[in-house]
Amino acid sequence: MQINLSTLISPFDKIGVAVSGGGDSVALLHYLKSKAIKENFSIVAINIEHGIRGEQSINDSEFVKNLCAKWKVELISYRVNAPKKAEEEKLSLEESARALRYECFYNAINDGICNKIATAHHSRDNAESVLFNLFRGTGLKGVSGIEKNFNNKIIRPFLSLSKEDIENYITENNLPFVTDQTNFDQDYTRNFIRLSLLPEIKKVFPEVERSILRFSEIAKLENDYLEEQTNSSILFNGKIVQIDLSIHPALLSRATIKALKLLGVEKDWEKSHVDSVLSLTTAKNGAKIDLSNGIVVAKEYNVLTFFYKPEIINCKLPFSIGKFTLGENAITIEKVEKPKNLKDGLFLDLDKIPKSAVIRFKKDGDLFTKFGGGTKPLGEYLTDQKIAQRKRNFIPIIADGNKVLAIFGVAISNSVKVDDTTKNIIKIN
Repeated sequence: MQINLSTLISPFDKIGVAVSGGGDSVALLHYLKSKAIKENFSIVAINIEHGIRGEQSINDSEFVKNLCAKWKVELISYRVNAPKKAEEEKLSLEESARALRYECFYNAINDGICNKIATAHHSRDNAESVLFNLFRGTGLKGVSGIEKNFNNKIIRPFLSLSKEDIENYITENNLPFVTDQTNFDQDYTRNFIRLSLLPEIKKVFPEVERSILRFSEIAKLENDYLEEQTNSSILFNGKIVQIDLSIHPALLSRATIKALKLLGVEKDWEKSHVDSVLSLTTAKNGAKIDLSNGIVVAKEYNVLTFFYKPEIINCKLPFSIGKFTLGENAITIEKVEKPKNLKDGLFLDLDKIPKSAVIRFKKDGDLFTKFGGGTKPLGEYLTDQKIAQRKRNFIPIIADGNKVLAIFGVAISNSVKVDDTTKNIIKIN
């Protein structure tokens, strides 16, 4: 059995070999041990006891311990509680065990025990993964299968091998191993695919596992390209995400999902959310929708903008000179003498501002009387000023009820303008 390790392992690497005690992982440990000196890398065995099968699981870990002692291989052991994590986080037992397993792998890397982890995944594992994701409903990423080299941290030297290749290697080298009985439990979804579905398919298509491996490699290559195109269509400044609407429709769904993830929504999005966002592409400018987790999406000319709803904050108007913050806005209010030119800033007649006025963000129903007369809904006025939907929701205003007296950085209402009778003037920035 020959494998090109040069694409996965570099000289002086220390490889953590994930060893459960099963045949595949024992074969991987044996194979890498046989190549380590010649190819100038070292190995350490990593065993994780998941707390799933009671004494049997503990005995399997003891088997690994004894095998490593016999083969003179350094061993690092971890114990985790997969059933507890599954219950607390409402995960399947498989999901919980996998999450904890990879947490241990990365801990081993971060602690300097090794710089890469090798797992014994093979072509059948890849086929199971592709079919499992396909049956659940997935896009290209889901059928891209298991990566042979993930971020140069998790490597799978056996991925191109069949289960039969590995079994032959075990027989030829007379390797001892233990059998995990859960591998034969058809209550586990993946085991149904492994034990029932794939054997039936192989009767008609004997090379199905290699065919699926080729398919998943093509899918990964194409998915990587689409991801690059998607990323180039997104702008993210840490607070808002914008998607360029000129991108191909095939990229809009994945761009929408990426936008939600960038804003911290990892799991609580649904297909209906994506469909709602896509409906905005044909909506009029300024149209918006509310998604879960307080996220709003608005169509702003040639982009879709994702942002969080502003908090409803009311601040009693400070009538003295001062600087303060509303949301993420630095606001200045200062008392000034009458300027030579009232167009040099936003100046208000302090005595025309009711004591009940507050500084807050825009709300539905707000009305604004323009300088010189004429009243409009605040949203319409801001649209006329070509202020983007997203920005409208974050502009501080001075308001008395639904009557808007001033819009910071934009305009003041006719009702508070400075005139010849004005005695007290404030300037807002």
